[in-house]
Amino acid sequence: MAEQNTTPRGRGPGHGPKGGFRKPKNMRSTLRKLMRYLGRYKAHLVLVACLLVISSACTVGGSYLIKPLINDYILPGDFAGLARMLGMMALVYITGAACSFGYARIMVHVSQNTVAKIRTDLFGHMQSMPLQYFDTHTHGELMSHYTNDIETVSEALNNSFGNLISCSLNFTGTVIMMLVLSPVLSLITFAMIGVMLLVVKTIGSRSRRYFAAQQQAVGQVNGYIEEMIEGQKVIKVFNHEQAAKEGFYQRNEVYRQAGTRAQIFSGMMMPAMGNLNYINYAITCCVGGLLAIRSGDLGGLAAFLQYTRQVSQPITQISQQVNTILSAVAGAERVFEAMEAQPEVNAGKVQLVRVTEDRAGRLAEADFDTGAWAWKRPDGTLTPLRGDVRFDHVVFGYDPRKIILHDISLFAKPGQKIAFVGSTGAGKTTITSLINRFYEIQSGTITYDGIDVRDIGKDSLRRSLGVVLQDTHLFTGTVADNIRYGRLDATDEEVEAAAKLAGADSFIRHLPKGYDTVLSGDGGNLSQGERQLLNIARAACANPPVLILDEATSSIDTRTEKIIERGMDRLMAGRTVFVIAHRLSTVRNAKAIMVLEQGEIIERGDHDDLIQQHGRYYQLYTGQLELD
Repeated sequence: MAEQNTTPRGRGPGHGPKGGFRKPKNMRSTLRKLMRYLGRYKAHLVLVACLLVISSACTVGGSYLIKPLINDYILPGDFAGLARMLGMMALVYITGAACSFGYARIMVHVSQNTVAKIRTDLFGHMQSMPLQYFDTHTHGELMSHYTNDIETVSEALNNSFGNLISCSLNFTGTVIMMLVLSPVLSLITFAMIGVMLLVVKTIGSRSRRYFAAQQQAVGQVNGYIEEMIEGQKVIKVFNHEQAAKEGFYQRNEVYRQAGTRAQIFSGMMMPAMGNLNYINYAITCCVGGLLAIRSGDLGGLAAFLQYTRQVSQPITQISQQVNTILSAVAGAERVFEAMEAQPEVNAGKVQLVRVTEDRAGRLAEADFDTGAWAWKRPDGTLTPLRGDVRFDHVVFGYDPRKIILHDISLFAKPGQKIAFVGSTGAGKTTITSLINRFYEIQSGTITYDGIDVRDIGKDSLRRSLGVVLQDTHLFTGTVADNIRYGRLDATDEEVEAAAKLAGADSFIRHLPKGYDTVLSGDGGNLSQGERQLLNIARAACANPPVLILDEATSSIDTRTEKIIERGMDRLMAGRTVFVIAHRLSTVRNAKAIMVLEQGEIIERGDHDDLIQQHGRYYQLYTGQLELD
């Protein structure tokens, strides 16, 4: 499980992100890409910059007004002037507060719109990614882009960027005003600031290291908890509760130790800075008092002491904001890396279109549902969609260095049923995945109605194919919506007809709200057989000319299988069908049966032919061998 996905959100006390510090690989490039998104809000950002400058000026200038307030009004006893000066100070501070509120509101608007755009672009790009990308990245890793990574960017844009600029301006302005008021006292403060920076560096480096260890530990704990919760049934079946608890105790103890160290050093930052600031304040009071006695500038001393109290705050805040921003840039970098991953190759120009046929048998493109389809080539030529699929010396491996399919050649004429049998890992599902062009082959060709599948647009290719997988997936929504997923424009009548064809209508009508029953949690309130029936109904709703059944009835008991057998026969009638099955009884009526072993077709023929050959299929069928 990806560690990013399990790190609690929030901030460690006195130290950046709670998940720990993560340095970006190429900060300049990532910031440039991030600025492209922020570039849509140039006017907003200019206004924010102006408000930040005014706010900082009011904060720094308001403290300087203490000097004339004391020297010119309080000491001489000018109460009328004092009232005017207090009113001026109030106006300055109110203006600063209003500007702070204004830029914070504007940055919330900018940040939320920016991360929404990034999130939209990321999701859109992932829809164009090949399956191989998802095979090589864990779900937790991909989900962390949408949660932790984008959230760190949002937090940085909301608060950190503005605060970093504001603190920098406040610190610079404060230092300048301290030099203006008293160069001598400023030297004392600068010496103490050097000590503070050394403390920040020392404590911060250790804090980051321990937070990284905490991040790793919490990832292991959360991953273990998730695994144990998902496997509760297995744990109880094998009386593994005590071992599960001991495994958790060990990981939890590692997490406790790492978290304790992280929080100790994190919690030291603010007290250390506070005490150093008090020491600096005390020394400045003593030395400044002596200087004020000699010069009589009591107001200048009061203003300088106010700056002394302010000068350490930006240092602490900047150390926090820098880590947050660097972590956000690292998160943005991972998001942009995902967005720049190579999308699915789709150079096909042949498209699937609806057609009509005149009395002379000529095809013409139609703009309404005619029930007939054809392939439209770039030159406008129309080829009827029949479902003729052929493999010609196909070689394929998920990794080019490890070939899975070796020189596969086969054909399925329109309306034929082709079955694949063989042990696990023989390459049965891989063949059907290549028909959909989920993966690119290393050599050979796959043709569909005489057209190379690489020349067909992937949306058109997959529109012409219906797939029923062994692992069903139901989406949150009504039963009807899940069936309609096969064809989004299907009417209620067509949805019900598809359910009847698959044999699912009977149990659907016994659900609390029938077809309007809402499913959630991947249809957890349905049996595995009922979920598979909905999966088959979804394929029936798509009404494709080519049907792929990958262990479609493996999760259905024998009684349920017989219920849907007639519906499946009607569904397969007139279609080219590829069937993968462990139950050899389901492939007996196939036009051709391919027996695969280690990526090669070792036997082919119909049921009777293969039985007469007394080969691998015969041994499997008679029970002398079992499919592993």
